[in-house]
Amino acid sequence: MNIYDQLQAVEDRYEELGELLSDPDVVSDTKRFMELSKEEASTRDTVTAYREYKQVLQNIVDAEEMIKESGGDADLEEMAKQELKDAKAEKEEYEEKLKILLLPKDPNDDKNIILEIRGAAGGDEAALFAGDLLTMYQKYAERPRLAL
Repeated sequence: MNIYDQLQAVEDRYEELGELLSDPDVVSDTKRFMELSKEEASTRDTVTAYREYKQVLQNIVDAEEMIKESGGDADLEEMAKQELKDAKAEKEEYEEKLKILLLPKDPNDDKNIILEIRGAAGGDEAALFAGDLLTMYQKYAERPRLAL
């Protein structure tokens, strides 16, 4: 199974999850609804990136077709070549992004932690450093998760 088959399978499952989440039987079963919602949320970024990737592939085809049909119009051909160049660069970016998104998730990613920070030996400076470290970790935990 190649990467495109895997991506298509993820997209198909995402569509299936959308249908299941609108089913009244599933909505009434809170536990199942939450499980499906989590699964849907975990695949959303991958599906969005895959759909954008498919659009980039279509843009490449359109640009190549425009070059063939330019009929000697230098401006049109130049514009199409630039679009083709941009789309190919974008295609490579999406391929790398999709490879990362298809990596298996760590089961510990969704778990919480307890972190203890102590000033220990060092007096006031150690306590100030511990306070700065705590602030840094709090800000990191509060920031929204950004997609790769």
